[in-house]
Amino acid sequence: MVKEGEIAPDFSLEAHDGRIIKMHDFLGKKNVVLYFYIKDNTLGCTRETCGFRDMYERLKQHDFEIFGISPDGIESHQKFAKEHDVPFPLLSDKGKQVAKAYGALGMMGLMNKRITFVIGMDGRVNRIVEGLGAGKHLDEIAKTMA
Repeated sequence: MVKEGEIAPDFSLEAHDGRIIKMHDFLGKKNVVLYFYIKDNTLGCTRETCGFRDMYERLKQHDFEIFGISPDGIESHQKFAKEHDVPFPLLSDKGKQVAKAYGALGMMGLMNKRITFVIGMDGRVNRIVEGLGAGKHLDEIAKTMA
């Protein structure tokens, strides 16, 4: 698993809006909040995504980009983003390779962890928030902007 202070693994994933998002494109330009979630349209993951949606403008004011990653496909992400008015990219990690690189997989290689990485402009992981309920999880991320 990636640890705080380490360089975040690079990746290239398709977003629900058709763009290809590459982690290295943000080096020196933006901080990144990268959250891994289990599945579109589940209670906790919907609450978490909507929470990030609601703090999106505040994150942008602090030079952050935000990306949600799950193993769901692009079509599922498109419906989920539209239904909940998600303003940031949802990325499809169908093979779970990015989740594996970040240590976001749970037991038996299942995507069953709630984990968020706050990555600085230098590409280093500044903060990892793991294992909290969606509401408390969002509160911890909000503290990084205080």
